[in-house]
Amino acid sequence: MPISVLLSERKYSFLCLASVLLISFAFLLLTYTSYPFFFAFPLPSDIHVSVSSPPPPSRSSSLQFPTEPELETQPADHLDLNVSLNIRWRACRLGSVTVDYIPCLDNSKAIKQLKSKKHLEHRERHCPKPPPRCLVPLPKSYKVPVQWPQSRDMIWYSNVPHPKLVEYKKEQNWVRKSDDYFVFPGGGTQFKNGVTAYIDFITETVPAIKWGEHIRVVLDVGCGVASFGGYLLDRDVVTMSFAPKDEHEAQIQFALERGIPATLSVIGSKKLTFPDDAYDLIHCARCRVHWEEDGGKPLLELNRILRPGGFFVWSATPVYRNDERDRYVWKCEDTTPWSLHGGKSKIICVSPLVCFRRFVVAKRGNFDSTEIGLVIYQKPSSYSCYAHDRTKRPPLCDRKTKKEVSWYKPLRHCTSRLPVDSNGNLLGWPSPWPQRLRNKPQSLPAEPDAEAIFNEDTKHWAALVSDVYFDALAINWASIRNVMDMNAGYGGFAAALNELPLWVMNVVPIDAQDTLSIIFERGLIGIYHDWCESLSTYPRTYDLLHSSFLFKNSKERCNIIDVAVEMDRILRPGGYLLLQDTMETIQKLNPVLRSLQWSTSLYEGQFLVGKKGFWRPK
Repeated sequence: MPISVLLSERKYSFLCLASVLLISFAFLLLTYTSYPFFFAFPLPSDIHVSVSSPPPPSRSSSLQFPTEPELETQPADHLDLNVSLNIRWRACRLGSVTVDYIPCLDNSKAIKQLKSKKHLEHRERHCPKPPPRCLVPLPKSYKVPVQWPQSRDMIWYSNVPHPKLVEYKKEQNWVRKSDDYFVFPGGGTQFKNGVTAYIDFITETVPAIKWGEHIRVVLDVGCGVASFGGYLLDRDVVTMSFAPKDEHEAQIQFALERGIPATLSVIGSKKLTFPDDAYDLIHCARCRVHWEEDGGKPLLELNRILRPGGFFVWSATPVYRNDERDRYVWKCEDTTPWSLHGGKSKIICVSPLVCFRRFVVAKRGNFDSTEIGLVIYQKPSSYSCYAHDRTKRPPLCDRKTKKEVSWYKPLRHCTSRLPVDSNGNLLGWPSPWPQRLRNKPQSLPAEPDAEAIFNEDTKHWAALVSDVYFDALAINWASIRNVMDMNAGYGGFAAALNELPLWVMNVVPIDAQDTLSIIFERGLIGIYHDWCESLSTYPRTYDLLHSSFLFKNSKERCNIIDVAVEMDRILRPGGYLLLQDTMETIQKLNPVLRSLQWSTSLYEGQFLVGKKGFWRPK
């Protein structure tokens, strides 16, 4: 039809529509040619693409992305690192908890809707859906943290401005305020005069507890400010300190700011995020866990994560003399029977419930406020006790539970089975430290080439860390103390860093091969986690996040922007992201990091280094 006819018949709407379509097509064609990867995922209305000058040295993190069409990957030498997603970021506004915001533990709406808090459900994880897309602000006058080893004994007050523990625990020497610092004298509920003598007392009581040789991996339950774990580091012992986020204001945050391994958790209604048979020793210094509750489920959970032959050290002060339930524990004998429901008094003796051998009861000091009492138990290494009078003990757990990942799994009223190899033989104690770091783990899969793969993995990480991470990347390793490996595998990255004065939290994603038992057997520590959710830790926890091909298994489950926000939350200002991945992943991650005002650099087309600065949205 001629244009003149269209005009005469007033078909203006057709012409307008055609013009708009033509212009839109031309715009999309030009944009796709320049930035093909930006349209790989849907963008919210408050996001647009721009090219900006490099921001000042800033932050870093790692990512994940929704379903997207296959796109041509840009060569490394064509990647423009200055391209950014200009998102209108906003600061979190949550009142007094804002600067310490932990999305899955501070979900007040979900906590108010709980039907029960009997088993500490309000201290467990309740993650908001969708995850929040706000950025946690810095505390007023925040400073670069004090470096290790000075940080074990002092930290900036302005970084963790919570003085309540100073007054609440002043008689126990947990923490003091001195000018612009918090100072940690090394005291605690059970060792107000110093933790070193207390650690020696444990060894003197049971000489088989050889720190840093036979005993390498320790769990400190209800850890306070983690001085017990902090001083065990001097003895080649790595301690996972944990406590809930509760009325003991910021105790885990103090630990992490000090550079001591710690995590937020609680023995409530769910399993802890550790594998079976993980720890060589579990310590509870007046930790106020009622092990006998709910038919002994908390104690059965302790039994699950304690290695066969491992020790449970339970210490208490004379304050327990006034508590009937606690006094009874000291009177329990190995032969005292237990009842399924604890009887009328709801009291259950430790030894008969889980077949622990009560190794020793020891006391030191006069019978006054300085006295220390220890009860030390040992978990059996065989089924001889379990086989005796089975009707009076919880049944053995189903074999299937041995293979399940401990992630949102309820506590069970059953006794965890002892670990066995592929032939059904009971596993023995790991090699002494440090040999256990590099020896073949007994818990390796039964496949014929499993040992060769493990050895090759160890060699690979040793070479990569030495030749690339140390020598070729712009990372100041002297400033690194708290490290997280977001996709740890066998723990090879952590093993390669073993000689440095740092510690590594090895994370095994729930959608990856379960290797966490191997990591613990090597003498390292770690947790399970789902990277579609927020981590149970405070903001500004880690100096370096390491990600090696993290999201290949779950790129359809999680959104890149949400995960980047979480990485931004847990990384300290001045901290680094070290990401090894495909160019496709790097092309999708880098613009998000730039929008967060991180500086980024690329090495050999597969190593992205990001650095976080002090920028926060107004």
